[in-house]
Amino acid sequence: MTSADGNAAPEPDGNSSPAPDGNAAPDKAPSRTAALVLLASTQLLLIMDTAIINVALPSVGDDLGSGSAGLSWVANAYLITFGGLLLLGGRTADLLGHRALYLGGLGVLAAASAGGGLAQNAGALVAARAAQGVGAALAAAAAFALLLHLFPDGPGRHKALGAFAAMGGLGGVLGTVLGGVLTDLLGWRSTFWLNVLVALVLGGAALRLLNRGGRSAVRGFDIGGALTATGGLGLLAYALVGAGEAGWTGTRTLAAGGAGLLLLAAFAVIESRVAHPLVPPAALKRSAQRDANVLSALAQMALFPMFFLVSLYLQSVLEQSALTGGLGLLPLSLVVVAVAPHTGRVIARLGLRRAMTLGFGLLFAGLVWLALALAPDGTFFTTVLAPSLVIGVALPLVMVTTNVAATAEATPEETGLASGLINTSQQFGSVLGLALLVAVATAGTPAGAGAETAGFRSALLVGAAFAALAALLSGRLRQPVPATAKAPPRRDRVGGAVE
Repeated sequence: MTSADGNAAPEPDGNSSPAPDGNAAPDKAPSRTAALVLLASTQLLLIMDTAIINVALPSVGDDLGSGSAGLSWVANAYLITFGGLLLLGGRTADLLGHRALYLGGLGVLAAASAGGGLAQNAGALVAARAAQGVGAALAAAAAFALLLHLFPDGPGRHKALGAFAAMGGLGGVLGTVLGGVLTDLLGWRSTFWLNVLVALVLGGAALRLLNRGGRSAVRGFDIGGALTATGGLGLLAYALVGAGEAGWTGTRTLAAGGAGLLLLAAFAVIESRVAHPLVPPAALKRSAQRDANVLSALAQMALFPMFFLVSLYLQSVLEQSALTGGLGLLPLSLVVVAVAPHTGRVIARLGLRRAMTLGFGLLFAGLVWLALALAPDGTFFTTVLAPSLVIGVALPLVMVTTNVAATAEATPEETGLASGLINTSQQFGSVLGLALLVAVATAGTPAGAGAETAGFRSALLVGAAFAALAALLSGRLRQPVPATAKAPPRRDRVGGAVE
């Protein structure tokens, strides 16, 4: 391409940013690196928070006198609002500005976390967790959109997405460790105050590292689409997370799920008729973007339940403590942290589609190996360790390649939308997969280590089937055409397109 003065300007490759006047600006490597660390740390915070709460729940129940049903909603309230608002959050970031929504999300998360730390009963804590989900959805969608603005499709973005995956793996480890340590030393309330501290630190860093750019030129807002999409996704999440308690054919599950589907059908009708749709139909017609979102959901349907089932196996069958059971996933997480930064090289060497198929193939092999290795009289080293290392290699390959394919064709005005779509796909894949595989693991399972092990084995094999289906579908994925190849965006220093 040529610059404004007619001289050749370098193509954006993720390592340099064109200046507002169209000329190539000097590389801002320190600022870009610092901004990436900031955004990836947001991913670490959100994953860490989920892991911490899971470890702290027994202490919460003892202190607040809440039963298992009440404790389940401490986790479920977060999942429902988080899953329901990701799509709206991503599109709102395009309209209001990515940094503004990122800071707003962190602010809501910090305030809600403070409310959780001060909660005196289970009801107040559930409300705080629901509000945390709102803040987390806004911050997560905006952070991912900011990353897409900072790194146009190419090697730079591949490395950045690898950093996101690595920080997610690290967040799981830190959450498990800190959840046990903080709960034992300072009490479960300290885990909420940790969120407040980290969110404030990230917000302060964002004010220095991120510019205000990134708003779409389109100013119309689809209120009907926003209400129906958020309501439909929220009701579906409510039905899925409560299916284990109410039953898959229970009145509550069917009513909430049916109402959610009706709202999403209304959303589809609205989107085809309004002038400024929340999700432009053209975005869903891009086969690579659409297929990558499906593949990402399948990946989470296999991966997310695996973490829960392995931890449960280590605790209920091998009779390890909650902290020790959580640490059983430490080797897997360390492999993720080690492999994730190198996924860009794998993509460059094999190509996106082959790298994705390799990742799903390894995921299938690791899950089958893990399922067949489980034994009622086994040990961590004889049953979980080796197959979990294979899954640790597969996880970043799957996550990075599906994210690349799902975001490559998004224009600069659609980065928030692309972020919302892929985050929503992953969240609902996680919720649906957990609900299905836990149902398989516990269906008609009598007491006893042998019966429980058989249930876990069956659930993991179902997860392996999801991975196998994804491996087959990934072989047919069309190579996405990066938006930068069609119309390179104009950018400011750090943090988004010029308004």
